[in-house]
Amino acid sequence: MKRRMFLAAAGAATLVAPAALSALDEGSAGRLINALVTDINNVIASGKSETAMYRDFERIFGRYSDTSYIAAYAMGVDGRRASAAQKKAFSKAFQGYISRKYGQRFREFIGGRLEVTGVKRVKKWYEVSTIAYLQGQSPFEVTFLVSDRSGKDLFFNMYIEGVNLLLTERTEIGAILDRNRGDIDKMIAELKRLS
Repeated sequence: MKRRMFLAAAGAATLVAPAALSALDEGSAGRLINALVTDINNVIASGKSETAMYRDFERIFGRYSDTSYIAAYAMGVDGRRASAAQKKAFSKAFQGYISRKYGQRFREFIGGRLEVTGVKRVKKWYEVSTIAYLQGQSPFEVTFLVSDRSGKDLFFNMYIEGVNLLLTERTEIGAILDRNRGDIDKMIAELKRLS
């Protein structure tokens, strides 16, 4: 467990940012997150069942995020020993798991809204700031990091009230692997159960 925590911390300290291509700019980063926010707000306001909302959040996550990068980062050093089939199965299970997890968080926004407040370049990507307005709560910031390293403008990380999605998920996946004694197949099966 100590080794995994050390490796996760080392990985976080040496996170290599996705390389940006010249097509991404402040305007396209802002448009991507505005479209994402619009889709999230539409699901929030839809009145659909919880199950239907989670399916919508999974579709939104798949459309707007660099799921391959996020999944690979979450798996961390354990990805080196995973087969191609395991990586593919993990990526699919992880997408369902993370969509449900963050979908539950976005469900809290019912009656509220997200608004884009600013875009700025940071190294080779863009940081898009939004403010979440929830009923009966003080507004808080949700920040998206956007890159076009995959060939498309996609977000590759998100901070909710300063909590880093990439680091949080790497820690969570590491804990699930530890519970399953490092067995990648069992970890994938557990993710599927949590989705």
